[in-house]
Amino acid sequence: MERAGVAVLTRRESGRGASLSIRLSAVIVTATIDEPRVLTVRIGRDPIEALPSGPLEVEHRTLEVGLRAWVERQTAQRLGYVEQLYTFGDRDRIEDALAGRALTVAYLALVREARPGGAEEAAWQSWYRYFPWEDWRGGQPAPLPSLETRLNSWARQAATEAERRLRAERLGLAFARSWNEEVVLERYELLYEAGLIQEAWRDRGRPTSPGDGLVFGGPLAADHRRVLATAIGRLRGKIKYRPVVFELMPPAFTLLQLQRTVEALSGVRLHKQNFRRLVEHQGLVEETGGISGETGGRPARLVRFRREVLLERPAPGLRLRAGRRVTVS
Repeated sequence: MERAGVAVLTRRESGRGASLSIRLSAVIVTATIDEPRVLTVRIGRDPIEALPSGPLEVEHRTLEVGLRAWVERQTAQRLGYVEQLYTFGDRDRIEDALAGRALTVAYLALVREARPGGAEEAAWQSWYRYFPWEDWRGGQPAPLPSLETRLNSWARQAATEAERRLRAERLGLAFARSWNEEVVLERYELLYEAGLIQEAWRDRGRPTSPGDGLVFGGPLAADHRRVLATAIGRLRGKIKYRPVVFELMPPAFTLLQLQRTVEALSGVRLHKQNFRRLVEHQGLVEETGGISGETGGRPARLVRFRREVLLERPAPGLRLRAGRRVTVS
């Protein structure tokens, strides 16, 4: 059946009808030299930031067609590179309790920044606004000690010894001294389970901070911060074996601009000479013949992405070393 233009599937459970709707959600990423950004909109009677999203409608020929239509309607942004990210359908994390259960098919899109418009109040936001513990470029993130203290306390409060060991093991893997920048979702899920973020309080019917008033990152509507965490982890992993970072770069750029963009996405500092040797060894760029005077020092040579590399080998990415819990200069 259809309701308000939404594709809704209905089934019978124990004599009761349960509706299942399909929603489409987009993590649209751009990057300045120093800041990875995600496109958000404001929705609802009490406006809260959300990812561009909407229901799959009857006239949408494919999921991706529907996604692009919603994004353009809400933000006036035309999408280029798009890939399906994940399907989210946890019963306890639904978009609208009155509308029944929803499956959310999420997509990752990479674009060059443009002024948003559309029917909703759209704006570019740094993704570290929602995940401040993920940015190691200036050393240890300020929220991390408090966050880890509370997570360790949560782990010790488990009901059984087996559960305490499991929680401690998960914390050890997600917050190891050899920082793995890709496990963004695992860290977020620990904060959610420990009740340290606003989405957990909201889903448990407790709209305010429990006790100490500390807030770890800004909230997003429904399950959207979880979707964004999945996208950040996917992109951080993908830049190591596919040249997707060049989807975010201008047609011509300097090697320093490329390095700063990769650092912004990965959340760690990279060694300048090692990074340049890696780019040159992979044959990812070629010189344009131009120079840039915007470096603040000696003019730098402009380069562009060398697309032939896609035909030369199967995994032409930037194989970064694993991050560490120190600043690398």
